[in-house]
Amino acid sequence: MTEQLSFKLDASAGKPIRNIFYGTCSWTDPTLIQSRAFYPTGVSSAEERLRFYAQSFPLVEVDSTFYAPPSEANAIRWARRTPGGFLFNIKAYGLLTHHAVAVRSLPVEIRRMLNVDPEEKKRIYMHELPAGAQQLIWDIHVNALQPLAQANKLGAVLLQFPYWFFFSRKHMDYLREASERLPWRLAIEFRGGQWMEEKNRAATLSFLEKLGLTYVIVDEPQGFKSSTTPLVASTSELAMVRFHGRNLETWEAPVKTTAERFNYLYNDDELRPWALETAKLSTVEQQLPRLPNSQCPSVRGPSSREVKFRIAPRQATV
Repeated sequence: MTEQLSFKLDASAGKPIRNIFYGTCSWTDPTLIQSRAFYPTGVSSAEERLRFYAQSFPLVEVDSTFYAPPSEANAIRWARRTPGGFLFNIKAYGLLTHHAVAVRSLPVEIRRMLNVDPEEKKRIYMHELPAGAQQLIWDIHVNALQPLAQANKLGAVLLQFPYWFFFSRKHMDYLREASERLPWRLAIEFRGGQWMEEKNRAATLSFLEKLGLTYVIVDEPQGFKSSTTPLVASTSELAMVRFHGRNLETWEAPVKTTAERFNYLYNDDELRPWALETAKLSTVEQQLPRLPNSQCPSVRGPSSREVKFRIAPRQATV
């Protein structure tokens, strides 16, 4: 079983390994393109790169939607450019996960509702928006992703919360609100916030399971306020593992690019235990995505990559 999960991803030819889906965070990441180690010469447009990428991986995470809301036009293009069975995990816009976003990234109709100068106020939080604008943000995440869902190519919407989204009744209520507002399969990742500390762990997992939300398993540097212990747990029909690397020097340090933060190449000894855990998850009742930083041999470049795997029930339609 572990032999099948040896991380030689080129052997899968873009197909999932049983119920395990794997891929990277973005097919247009600058470090991936600049490495010239993955895309052949002549594959240079966004369309060509996505079509080529989908020949090697059955899943991709779209991270650009964290910085600007998803758009229906892009979702239509992505669905048309990928084969049947290919999946997109969409990272939710930062406003939905209690991050401040650039005012300039807001949709035009929302900027018109605000009485702010983007040159003076460069970033804004969800709670600073009027109620009508907040509703529009939720609606965008419903409407813009419909084309992917209708094509059976929407995997999950990832909500990655910062360490200031701490374990509390108020924030539990927000997770419940998100599950009610968004009709998609939701995956919840905590960057610290005490959710997975021993005293809160059982309550957190029980709550996620009750709502049918996927707990995102992480491998990342430990000992920081934004660290979450690499606990293997399943709370829904989907299990998800994300590999952020173990670069202690850059995890919370000021960096020019996110590539610097995740600049790490896993070795076989570090990945072998995860292969075993992945095998266990994939034989329960789920489906697994997985993406390690710079670990995929065919994508290995001078900077980090993140390879993600997704697990779903054997009988489930994904």
